Amino acid sequence: MSVDIRPLTPPLAPTRHRRRDVSVDLARAWCLVVVVCLHGLMVGVSVGAHGPVLQNALAGWPGFAALSWFVQIMPLVFVLGGFAAFTQWTSLQAKGATASDYVALRLRRLLGPAVVAIAAVVVTLAALSALGVPSAIVAIAGFHLGQPLWFLGVYIMVTSLAPVMVALHRRAPVVVLLALAAMAAGIDVVRALTGVTVVGFANLLFVWLLVQQFGFWLAQERMPRRRSRLALLAAASFGALALLCALGVFSFDMLAELNPPSCALVLLGVGQLALFTLLRRPLRWLHAVLVVGAVSAWMNARAMTIYLWHMLVLIALAGVLLIVRGAALPDPLSASWWVSRPIWLLVVVVAVAGAVWASARWERDTKREASRRGMAAGTSPASVVRVAAAAALGAGGVLVILVTGFTMAGGVLGLSGVAAALRLVTPSGSRGLVVSPPVRPAAG
Repeated sequence: MSVDIRPLTPPLAPTRHRRRDVSVDLARAWCLVVVVCLHGLMVGVSVGAHGPVLQNALAGWPGFAALSWFVQIMPLVFVLGGFAAFTQWTSLQAKGATASDYVALRLRRLLGPAVVAIAAVVVTLAALSALGVPSAIVAIAGFHLGQPLWFLGVYIMVTSLAPVMVALHRRAPVVVLLALAAMAAGIDVVRALTGVTVVGFANLLFVWLLVQQFGFWLAQERMPRRRSRLALLAAASFGALALLCALGVFSFDMLAELNPPSCALVLLGVGQLALFTLLRRPLRWLHAVLVVGAVSAWMNARAMTIYLWHMLVLIALAGVLLIVRGAALPDPLSASWWVSRPIWLLVVVVAVAGAVWASARWERDTKREASRRGMAAGTSPASVVRVAAAAALGAGGVLVILVTGFTMAGGVLGLSGVAAALRLVTPSGSRGLVVSPPVRPAAG
């Protein structure tokens, strides 16, 4: 059954073609670098009395809470994602596309690389077990490999809701922000009063939907234009966050506020949005530097692949370290360990880039595919039921992996869900994962 989703607001009047905002591209590339390097620093490999030890090297480091204010960039990622969602959906809607068309396009771009990356992890864990690696080490590796997938699951949800949230934003932008903020704060209050941590996971939806809305404001150029007001907004949000942390409402460790997410990330997101808006012009100048612009374009064309593959590369590098150096490895957080970190991070960046390059044929070029199949023009409307089922299966598959800690059984079951989701949004006649080489994608 093919059902056309009518726009929730009157069709947009034709607008001038909007140039791609390279400041957003550069900020997204920077966020990827921060994520890869942070996880690289967290890799602690050593040999203890009972054999190899794989641990979070930064756990217990006194300086980590302060560092987290700089490396917790997930709020900015969702702000930039909201910007991309608004601009791309607005563009497609003006051409006659339906909401289900848009969501199908976005899901294919998210799920294509995910199927291959999850399959690679399942094969890797099976190989480790077959080679006789202790089950405890395999379990730890699976747990760490599965952790970053939370982002994929949440991004599937907020992306699928983007057309609805954009429509609500156009009707009552302030009311939507206040409603989402009230729901997110309410979840935090209930969690604090009851002491039931699981309640906080409802904010996987409300917090990130709220932060995504900030990106809509950015896309509509509704942020303050005076630099003094932007600076004041940044100072107020960071100051309020620091005060609430000092009062014990939130932890000073911003990564601890991620699981489950709290309103601390909303305040952090407001500050990051204000700082980004202040820096947009310098970022555009920096992007004009040939090497910087080229690297940014390469990373943005492969963003999801980089994110999904970097932990597998880190675990592989950790295994190589154990084989090559063994007992000679420095203890995490020791002076020699810190001295070796720059070289280690350089190796990590090169290895991740190599792995992404090797898997480049799996990166889906949705813009060219949409044009070829006429979906952007609305000539092949996507089924609402199929798209909704794909979103549920994709997010559900990721949830299974997270709950099981990426065991073999959980990995296979989760992979089945994600693969089925991709199948549902792949147009008939498509060759699935065999796609053209990646090129510069559309915004988002």
